[in-house]
Amino acid sequence: MTERATVDVNSADELRERTARLLGDGFRLALVAAHHDALRVGDAAHLGDDAQIRIVYLFTAGPPDRRLELVWRTDAPHPTVPSIAALSFPGSRFEREMHDLYGVRPDGHPMLRPLVHHPHWPDGWYPMRRDAGPRPPLQAHRPFPFLTVAGDGVYEIPVGPVHAGLIEPGHFRFSVVGETILRLKARLWYVHKGIEKLAEGRTVLENLPLAERVSGDTAIGHALAYCLAVEDALGLEVGEDVAAVRSVLLELERLHNHVADIGAICNDVAFGIAHAHTQRIRESLLRLNKAVTGHRLLRGGVVPGGAQIATGPDLRTVATAARDLAEVVAYALDHSVVRERLTGTAVLTADQARDTGALGYVARASGLAYDARVAHPFLASGPEVTVVTRDTGDVLARFLVRADEAQHSAALVQALAPALPTGRIGVTDAGPTGGATRSGVGIVEGWRGTIVHRVEIGPDGRLRRWKIVDPSFLTWPALPLAMADTIVPDFPLANKSFNLSYAGNDL
Repeated sequence: MTERATVDVNSADELRERTARLLGDGFRLALVAAHHDALRVGDAAHLGDDAQIRIVYLFTAGPPDRRLELVWRTDAPHPTVPSIAALSFPGSRFEREMHDLYGVRPDGHPMLRPLVHHPHWPDGWYPMRRDAGPRPPLQAHRPFPFLTVAGDGVYEIPVGPVHAGLIEPGHFRFSVVGETILRLKARLWYVHKGIEKLAEGRTVLENLPLAERVSGDTAIGHALAYCLAVEDALGLEVGEDVAAVRSVLLELERLHNHVADIGAICNDVAFGIAHAHTQRIRESLLRLNKAVTGHRLLRGGVVPGGAQIATGPDLRTVATAARDLAEVVAYALDHSVVRERLTGTAVLTADQARDTGALGYVARASGLAYDARVAHPFLASGPEVTVVTRDTGDVLARFLVRADEAQHSAALVQALAPALPTGRIGVTDAGPTGGATRSGVGIVEGWRGTIVHRVEIGPDGRLRRWKIVDPSFLTWPALPLAMADTIVPDFPLANKSFNLSYAGNDL
């Protein structure tokens, strides 16, 4: 049973006091969403001085599943919000994002630098506002205010944003003495797609392909979080048969991605034979995905109100993949050079993971036992989920958490798959809301970590607002912390052990 509440806050002291109390009680700040509203009823086309910016802070905790929203309202012409940056580092980043996209100024923010806003974006143009209009001409490029490190023997190594191969763009700036990294700054947001803006005015079904493409390797995780949010908003009840199919698809997605990452980590320490075997294992799983949903990345398996698969997963393929992966992991860790390269490299402490808001296998490798499958379950009667943790916080810990989670995912698939129905099942009507704008939240433990979607659907059944938080948005700041005192040649290995999404981070 999910506990929900919404509270309007009317003063800076109240917002900060409630935030501090919730964080102290074990809640986490899962999402902050700004909305550009018109106050006059039915006045969607014209926004005058009576418009407002409404900001929703979503705090979550579990088990049991609890969700509390704090709502702050401010005038749209000069929007401000009391900063909670001193209480929450994730909150400080959400505030910077709102400032760039909505022009909301967080009063008291200690370092209000651009986040999404790149130097060529026109000043004073806030693309998520409903009165933004067409994009003005781009302005001349201005340098980003990187913090520099000075001292004897200190030099900088700039990397990116364009990388070799298929890697998405990101700029990394290393301040180095010898080979030791003193400071790393990651500058992202080179692939801004405007997904949240594209969603406005579309129907629930029209937005499903966007959800599957928020981050291409997480098609099920984002599609499921979106569908859960829509179902929450519309009051759609789905049965345990639907939830079971969705759970299997989610674990299949976790399995093939963990297999790929385990091989890639081995490849970054020049243990190519392990990488070759994981590519073989992953290919068998991708072919299995194609048989189950018709798509190698499982697209089409989750729909609002339901699920659809052509056939259940072949359990022999799943068992073989799990057995072969276990052999590859053992073979790799038996090699002294592989184990030495992974051990003690790029350590992220539990306090650092907690303070930055890191999620998923990165946080669990640092000892934080948080998993949305336990905190916010959508399958009531399935097999018990085991939360895998390590406490050393290094590359080896992140490698082992992946390896154990892959085995657990295979076991969950084998437990659930025999009873799965095929074809399309569930509710098919996701139309108009019947006279009111409704909101809903979907929370899913994707393979990288917890995914949160929040939607607002108008009376016509079209989206008014869709806010997406991929776990990479919250976990990227942890990478520079882990890189302190690590040598430059270990950066590719450490980066791969995090393997965060650029596309999921920059919507």
